[in-house]
Amino acid sequence: MKYISIIGSTGSIGTQTLDIVRNNHDLKVTALAAGKNIDLLEQQVREFSPKIVAVFDERKANELKQRLRDITIKVVSGMDGLLETAVEPKCSIVVTAIVGMIGIRPTIAAMNAGKDIALANKETLVTAGHIIMPLAKKLGVRIYPVDSEHSAIFQCLKSGDNKDLDSLIITASGGPFRKKTMEDLKKVTVEDALKHPNWSMGRKITIDSATLINKGLEVMEAKWLFDVDFDHIHVIVQPKSIIHSMIQYQDGSVIAQLGTPDMKLPIQYALFYPEHRPLAGERLDFAALKEISFEEPPVDVLKGLPYAYKAGRIGGSMPTVLNAANEKAVALFLDRKIRFLDIYDIIENTMNAHKVIENPSLEEVLETEQWVYEQIESR
Repeated sequence: MKYISIIGSTGSIGTQTLDIVRNNHDLKVTALAAGKNIDLLEQQVREFSPKIVAVFDERKANELKQRLRDITIKVVSGMDGLLETAVEPKCSIVVTAIVGMIGIRPTIAAMNAGKDIALANKETLVTAGHIIMPLAKKLGVRIYPVDSEHSAIFQCLKSGDNKDLDSLIITASGGPFRKKTMEDLKKVTVEDALKHPNWSMGRKITIDSATLINKGLEVMEAKWLFDVDFDHIHVIVQPKSIIHSMIQYQDGSVIAQLGTPDMKLPIQYALFYPEHRPLAGERLDFAALKEISFEEPPVDVLKGLPYAYKAGRIGGSMPTVLNAANEKAVALFLDRKIRFLDIYDIIENTMNAHKVIENPSLEEVLETEQWVYEQIESR
């Protein structure tokens, strides 16, 4: 039996992880955590019977406690609650599926408690990769990537020796606006931006895909996961999302991982590595597929990718600035307080206003996040 904790159980990754639990009877959930969706969380608790459940919103946690008073379970709240679910004694692997920099401290706590990490929280490595990866090595814990692109690279790297690697090739669908002009983007609505052509994801990551910021965050994450510099991480648009990513060796050979767009595959692989367990779902039909096409990413219009490369190359606290500015800008866009193209302006202006901290501590990373929010709110 493998025991898992899921931080972010009511989101897209969390709910799909629980689908995998339903289909694998040697998986047992010992802890669940969510932000504030206690309706779904209550259903999950009653179905999966964890030992502890956390709700970040304290008022919602108290309400959930009342709802669950007929069963024996510990209900906790706030950051302390997230940390407690991350270190639940029986679990061996923690799925970090919560969105935002709020996921960093629970990830570190889980690692310090000897837990392996199934990492779906991009912000953890984007903003604190310089802390996380050395800590994982020191503690001897494993970090298994859950993003489809990073899982693809992880799988491809099993084909050879890492010392022979030349480059990583991260694929992108291009999102809903890959053929749009700057004039077109001036008219984009929230509803337009939430119509991803291939993937069903949470609202924030769907907007990030539309701006190409998501692909930039994946590049920054890949740098830390696979210890590859930015000059050897490339992005190519593969509109049908059939090839999830590739690697190229020094002899020119290219290894690719293909499959239908289904997040359950990388989630399940992270939980059961190195097994490729049976997984129900659609299979690739190459005769029907006929061709796979590629395009250069439209970086002149969708500026998220070059901004991410710039922030990553500067390093220090700048990746935190990019990440936090994007989080705030996307929230404003989803609340219909700014236009789509304003997301880029907010990111660029905030990066330009920042004085870089070369090797930030965790406290400085979190302080930088707060500085970004204050900078944007005061504009």
